[in-house]
Amino acid sequence: MDWTRFVAVVIGSGIASSLTDWFFAGDWLHRRYTYPEIWREGAEGRAIALTCPLPFVTCGVFAYVIARLGLHSVGSAVKLALAVWLLGPVALILTNAAFMKLHRVFVMSYAAGWLVKLIVVAVAAGWLLH
Repeated sequence: MDWTRFVAVVIGSGIASSLTDWFFAGDWLHRRYTYPEIWREGAEGRAIALTCPLPFVTCGVFAYVIARLGLHSVGSAVKLALAVWLLGPVALILTNAAFMKLHRVFVMSYAAGWLVKLIVVAVAAGWLLH
């Protein structure tokens, strides 16, 4: 595996997925389609700082799995992204929505954000890591 390309995939897809996280669960949705009693009071700066590295971790691990499995096409990487999305984030998000007070719009947007994140990594890894 070419580590330079791997690092480029992780950094590029990490930045792109950070933007998709902001787009799909950002301030606009947060203010309109959430219940105030669900969120912590006070400044969010510490929480944002603690979670900023997580998209890069997700992208790095997923790109590494794609490379280790020997998936050399965008199509096969995207199929894996769909499978991972159904196995992990969708099941977790829908389970949380069943037991916690989460607005349907927020749940759907959050699930879509995870799908886009995984597809961004899959496309980048399928294109650059072959």
